[in-house]
Amino acid sequence: MLPPSDQLTVCFAHVAYRFGDRFAPRNTGIRFIEARSRDELDATIAQADVLVCSGMWRNDLPTIAPRLRFVQSCSAGTDQYDREVLKAAGIRLASGQGINANAVSEHAVALMLALLRRIPEARDNQAKRIWRGMQGDFAKREDEAGGKTVVVVGLGRIGGRIARLCKAFGMKVIGVRQNVAGGAEGADEVHSFRDLKGLLPRADFLILACPLTEETRGLVDAGALAAMKPTAQVINVARGRVVDEPALIAALQAGRIVGAALDVTADEPLPPDSPLWAMPNVLVTPHTGGETHMYEDNVLDFMVENIARLQRGESALVNQIV
Repeated sequence: MLPPSDQLTVCFAHVAYRFGDRFAPRNTGIRFIEARSRDELDATIAQADVLVCSGMWRNDLPTIAPRLRFVQSCSAGTDQYDREVLKAAGIRLASGQGINANAVSEHAVALMLALLRRIPEARDNQAKRIWRGMQGDFAKREDEAGGKTVVVVGLGRIGGRIARLCKAFGMKVIGVRQNVAGGAEGADEVHSFRDLKGLLPRADFLILACPLTEETRGLVDAGALAAMKPTAQVINVARGRVVDEPALIAALQAGRIVGAALDVTADEPLPPDSPLWAMPNVLVTPHTGGETHMYEDNVLDFMVENIARLQRGESALVNQIV
């Protein structure tokens, strides 16, 4: 159980996100401190009952945080947190799963539309002051979403919303998920991961929105890319290592698929010598799919609800991990 709000201290630990700016206007009566670096976190964590963080977490923090009782992760992924360490220290953990579902699903669809409408090419032409004339070559024209087939891998909160948004554009949606019984989420069909390769020849777009697991690591490999039609395009808003990146680069260079849009890459930041930077048929965004004006508030909504539950002595948390 957490102490009452007037005796509670929350530490927001993030290098960029401005949780304090968004938390102060809520007038909760809860004291907060902010850490922008690991050194600052080490210096302040002993004061904290609640920690909001993601990348700054270290599994030795409980040894210098005697008051810490709850960690609200501001990311969906929680692999960095050692569950046994947290349990031994009596610290609860909740994930940020679903916080950026709207943002990432909209980003995926924006990337798809950018490829269809050749927006990167138009931006490049603008920078060069080129007014492209009417195009007689079908392969170089802008295209429409209606009637296209999209295979969405992962039908969780993000993938399910991608499926529904694509349906609104008149697309045929084929969903792929680990547990087919989990539902279609608006897709026309739903299949398991083992069926993916047989579905790929039908795809105009392959959109990846699945977690990185042992099953999905390298899921889109050279064989999968070879199964796609040459006019197909790949969009990845999942994790970079869901795709065999060298195989993707080779397929793009050889024209075995026509293009890709990537919000995630195998190594982040994308290395300066990666061929992906300069490929005209590739659109790269720097893992910003989930980053919006609403991000801090979405995390805080989860945190405030979980704090209230712990103060009431309840055991179940929103997105409970430990």
